[in-house]
Amino acid sequence: MTAKGYDKLLKQVRAICLALPETCEIEAWGHPTFRAGKKMFAAFGGEGNDLTIGLKVGHDRQDELLRDDRFFPTPYAARQGWVSLRLDSTTDWDEVSGLAREAYRQVANKRMLKVLDANH
Repeated sequence: MTAKGYDKLLKQVRAICLALPETCEIEAWGHPTFRAGKKMFAAFGGEGNDLTIGLKVGHDRQDELLRDDRFFPTPYAARQGWVSLRLDSTTDWDEVSGLAREAYRQVANKRMLKVLDANH
């Protein structure tokens, strides 16, 4: 993946994640991560041509999503209910947006959720 391709995908992920209430981006482990308050709900990364978004979806939803070949257990975080989705030119950004909202709901506090529900 070219630097331009990386930047384009990261820009999309940023736009989705940072649109959620009280979300910030913090670099951790050399990757951009997105947090609701202090709790991480999404991370952007990957190796070489494989770029991904990791999402905290919970164990029940994790099992469901892992039946889809586009998803795989997030390294080092799968046991906490995380999945990763490969990003490329065929990515459905509406789906990513919905998944990011789901992940956000896993960690956001009641005040944040009230704002989210009022805005969406």
